[in-house]
Amino acid sequence: MGAEHAKTYSYGYEECIKQEKSVEDMVADILADPEFPQLTELIIGDWGDSWDYNCQPILDGIVEQAERFSHIKKLFIGDMDYEQCEVSWIMQGNYEKLWAALPNLESLTIKGSMELELGDICHQGLKELTIICGGLGKDVIQSVQNAKLPNLEKLLLYIGVDNYGFDGSADTIRQLLEQADFPKLTYLGITDSEIQDELAEIVLGSKFMGQIETLDLSLGTLTDQGGQLLLTEIPKWPNIKTLDVHYNYLSEQMAKQLEELPITVDASENNKPDEYRGTIYMNAMLTE
Repeated sequence: MGAEHAKTYSYGYEECIKQEKSVEDMVADILADPEFPQLTELIIGDWGDSWDYNCQPILDGIVEQAERFSHIKKLFIGDMDYEQCEVSWIMQGNYEKLWAALPNLESLTIKGSMELELGDICHQGLKELTIICGGLGKDVIQSVQNAKLPNLEKLLLYIGVDNYGFDGSADTIRQLLEQADFPKLTYLGITDSEIQDELAEIVLGSKFMGQIETLDLSLGTLTDQGGQLLLTEIPKWPNIKTLDVHYNYLSEQMAKQLEELPITVDASENNKPDEYRGTIYMNAMLTE
């Protein structure tokens, strides 16, 4: 993507309380910034009370002023930490009109899944799509499944848990990978799940295994069951150069075996399951 000039726009306490800034002001403030025309990467953080107000006015403002945003190649909406707003509380919006409005966009990252809608995705230039959340809804997954993104190279989805928005199952991900058409995909990330072993099996049996270079199954509850599958299957695919399974529930021995594969492997952050009254508990990394 060449040299990138990024800037984050975010409303903190001072702006929200003393200057009475709200989500309605964000696009005007961005456009008024003399640095904005030189940016290639636009990062939008907290728009003020992000748990009460969705970012629809920002999305609508970008669409309405599409020509003035046409130089933006990378867009991140919702870049805030838990002190600003828990990820499960971030109120997102409807992106359906954004696809046509920003034809030069190459990378889109969305954080949060409350009220998130992607609509009919059709974009000739988009290379990267990342959704970070505590739980991804079936309707959003279906939009990705049906997306027309002929140049998509990286897909990273945080699946999350049912308490925070994931209302699907392993079959939802199976259907996604069976029906999605991304001929240029080289990075596939199906992460942050409490059914990571099941998803690992589905991903390893998917059509994308013959084309991707990076497989990301990190941030979930991957155990030695999934680890053994990876040990068996990864050597069958010489195209795969990188395996990311950091944050997991692998034994030290299994993590070591994976890291001995002749590719780049991150099997760090091994967690121990919790036990309470005879029940074993394992948690995905990002939920609330």
